Amino acid sequence: MTIEEIGTWAGEVYKALETSTEKMLGMKQLKKVTKLKKDQTMAALGWLGREGKIVITENDEEIVVKLV
Repeated sequence: MTIEEIGTWAGEVYKALETSTEKMLGMKQLKKVTKLKKDQTMAALGWLGREGKIVITENDEEIVVKLV
């Protein structure tokens, strides 16, 4: 796993969130849309979180990711 790969995955996650109607997706939906593995998705979320572009919350026992 390289910095370039994580940046690419972060871009894919960002695009998926940006194109969703409410600018938010649950983790299952996010993984399905991006076709990323769990560790790739988590690395991408770490990248986006560090940049302050997302908020992660729990909604009815599901993790939800929302663009800020």
